[in-house]
Amino acid sequence: MLKNKRTLLSCMILAALVSGCGSDDNDTGGKDTPATELPYYAEWPQIDSPIKQDAAMEAEIASIVAQMTLEEKVGQMIQPNLTDVTPEEVAEYKLGSLLNGGGAWPNNNKYATAQEWADLANQYHQAAEQSWAGRGFRIPFIWATDAVHGHNNVFRATVFPHNIGLGAARNPDLIEEIGKATATEITATGLDWTFAPTVATPRDYRWGRVYEGYSEDPEVVYEYAGRMVEGLQNGADGIKGQENVISNVKHWVGDGGTRKGVDRGENHYSEEYLRNIHAVGYFSGLDAGAQVVMTSFNSWHDDANYDLWQDHPGVENGEYNKKLHGSKYMVQDVLKDKMGFDGLVVTDWNGHTEINGCSADNCPQAVLAGNDIFMVTARQDWQGFYHNVIAQVNSGLIPMERIDDAVTRILRVKMRAGLWEKPSPVNRTNAGNQSLLGHPEHRALAREAVSQSLVLLKNEDKVLPLKKNSQFLLTGSAANDITKQTGGWTLTWQGDGNTIEDDFPGAQTMKLALEELVGEENVFTDTAQADPETTVAIVVIGEDPYAEMMGDIKDNQTLEYASIKSHYAADLAKIQELKYLGYKVVTIMYSGRPLYVNEEINLSDAFVAAWLPGTEAGGITDVLFKQNGAKFSGKLSYSWPKMKCSTTINRHAPNLEGYEYQDGEQDITDGAEHQPLFPYGYGLDYSGKTEVPASESDLNALPLDPRNYGCGRDAPNEGVADSIMEVFSAAAAGEFLPYLQTEANGWGRTEITGSGVTDAGSITAERINYEHQFDALKVNYAGNDGEWEGRAAAEVMMHTASDGPEDYYPYLNAKSSLQFDVRVIDYSPDEKLTVSIHHEGGWGELDVSNIMPEQGHPDWQTIKIPLACFQQAGTDFASLTRAFNMYSYDNVEIDIGKIRLVPEDLNEGAEPLSCADL
Repeated sequence: MLKNKRTLLSCMILAALVSGCGSDDNDTGGKDTPATELPYYAEWPQIDSPIKQDAAMEAEIASIVAQMTLEEKVGQMIQPNLTDVTPEEVAEYKLGSLLNGGGAWPNNNKYATAQEWADLANQYHQAAEQSWAGRGFRIPFIWATDAVHGHNNVFRATVFPHNIGLGAARNPDLIEEIGKATATEITATGLDWTFAPTVATPRDYRWGRVYEGYSEDPEVVYEYAGRMVEGLQNGADGIKGQENVISNVKHWVGDGGTRKGVDRGENHYSEEYLRNIHAVGYFSGLDAGAQVVMTSFNSWHDDANYDLWQDHPGVENGEYNKKLHGSKYMVQDVLKDKMGFDGLVVTDWNGHTEINGCSADNCPQAVLAGNDIFMVTARQDWQGFYHNVIAQVNSGLIPMERIDDAVTRILRVKMRAGLWEKPSPVNRTNAGNQSLLGHPEHRALAREAVSQSLVLLKNEDKVLPLKKNSQFLLTGSAANDITKQTGGWTLTWQGDGNTIEDDFPGAQTMKLALEELVGEENVFTDTAQADPETTVAIVVIGEDPYAEMMGDIKDNQTLEYASIKSHYAADLAKIQELKYLGYKVVTIMYSGRPLYVNEEINLSDAFVAAWLPGTEAGGITDVLFKQNGAKFSGKLSYSWPKMKCSTTINRHAPNLEGYEYQDGEQDITDGAEHQPLFPYGYGLDYSGKTEVPASESDLNALPLDPRNYGCGRDAPNEGVADSIMEVFSAAAAGEFLPYLQTEANGWGRTEITGSGVTDAGSITAERINYEHQFDALKVNYAGNDGEWEGRAAAEVMMHTASDGPEDYYPYLNAKSSLQFDVRVIDYSPDEKLTVSIHHEGGWGELDVSNIMPEQGHPDWQTIKIPLACFQQAGTDFASLTRAFNMYSYDNVEIDIGKIRLVPEDLNEGAEPLSCADL
């Protein structure tokens, strides 16, 4: 069972102490057993929220709704993204809310202050207020944000460990304190609502959102969800005040149980298991008073999830793909009716578009299913959605009762949050208080959270704790990389494009934390400076940052860390080198999920799972050096794989007797193939004790899995590619990174970040929505005019993430084509527009001027060019560096969507061009 730590608050009182209170290695660390255990739910339970309906409030809501026009009601249901709505539009459409996605900031300024956030919140609030003048009533505006591990979209805010690390801490009190600190920082920016906590129960480690879940087991999720809600909202009275925010449990329901861990994929769990594994976080979160539930992108494949169109004769009955956004059964029948949830349901980012028959601007199915607020992010889409819903109500397709229910719920949540009584955002208690962002007490709390989340997997001959009066060789890809520490959803959507110098003042990487503790003179980064006889090597390894979609491990991959991306192999090579040279090796691993690292563990004297700790690496050095009594207390909240394809080695949910494996899960009792190396609950302390043992007794001789092909395959491809390489798309696994390069800046590469506009001078690229969130680029070549005259040449490229050459000859052997989706906005060059594929030292280039789609055509079109054409032009696919490079000297504006290498056997639709066509 979970343990509660009661020492945190008393430790925080000590002003200078940031590493927690100490105790002997053999005590319990102040942890005691909670009074309750995870229940079994035979049926969907009735929610018992502390925030009850109030008769006077309900009467007031009903009075307002009765006075509203249909247009005013629909306006309350629309939630655009910050970048696609102005205060004037809020007033014109009487919109009820907005959100800021990852990478959206006031005035597109990543470094906006608390005051600038609050000032902009005030502009939207005041615009809404003025729009109600003369109506006899008013409805306050509200701003929502993804504050999922602290107020992580805001510069200088405290960045806490991601949920996967907090799950290892096994400390519900800590979770509530983090919720309180996060709420304080949110209110400093004048915002009202956070899309947190995530209460998924991830069951497949290939899912790119595993780190958003506290645990693979419902026990931890159930215990934590309510405490985070309590920290954010502070009960019925706290939510009315000016120092708390509205909490939002997400994503309803089952996103952690999709087949093969595919984001937005298919969940095939039985309803009993869906309820008892994937829904328990909602039960505790809603019982704590959470006022909002967000619908999930995934589908749930069960006959109970019926086609809602069956109640609408005359409407063409397309095949329902069982997406939760269109599930009247799960949203209306279960959540609202059976469970009695009386708050509001919000859709995810354009999630309604994934229902069969829907588009971004037209989806009556999602309204009828019971969703109340619609996250329709782009300007043309939310305006179209607004007009379409009005027309669909007037035609009788959507009943007015459904609209009234949605608006009643929206107003109820706004009233419960005291928005009618609160002053405008800029005049609230904490508004504009810059000192609250990254407040020292909050950073101390984050540092303590890091310490508690660390899990010691191996400690051979008790090489840990380390001694301060020693010398250290610090190396590894993550040793001084703040993005690997903080992960996705940190200032930007994917967590990329950030530096510690510009974006995280006061933060510490492992390098900075170690140097502060032992002195810069005792930290070496070059083996030539160090002596293995007197120096301990600390190797910090870790995944690059990623968020939804981009982080999925694909069918042609395994859980092996060193092969997920080619440049990760350098970390293993470094550990091998250091061990060969005779060093004691301490490996620290940052990751958003458990991964196969058997060889790394074999070669390490100590191995620490540090997850995604955020900005406070001092919490790691505190424990490594046992500062102020800090120690290892973290326990795995996810099983750790022994084999490369042990992808779903989940602990059996303790509330389900006689557990039966669900579709796609692996039997952990079936021999050694899927038995975890380190079971759920494993974690060494400094005395060498662990509550549950490893499945292997010798951690220096772990078996090495010889598999050299992906978990979705039965055999190697033997030199002929048998899967599509997603170079740039929502499904891309990160083998290639997008860059801009220009003549004006000396052909230096500028990485295109996960959201917003990247400006390289004579070329810019903006992330835009295509099939999914920010999965396309709007590229604008400035042309040979004005300041760029004579130096206008520029290109957008997809370069290998390893930064070096890679062998893509199997795609040439498979007679593949380069396929890319485009939409030409402005195209009238005097010189040719070219596409090339580069290899080390050269490239093959093709003129595509005559095959580009018509300028101004609104639809996307796919260009397909055989790789053989590039080979004929000079590309050596055995040492490929850029899978796509589009060059122009003149003014061109073009949207670029999916870029893929597609084997001939997997091509769909029109045949590729011939080389003669070019």
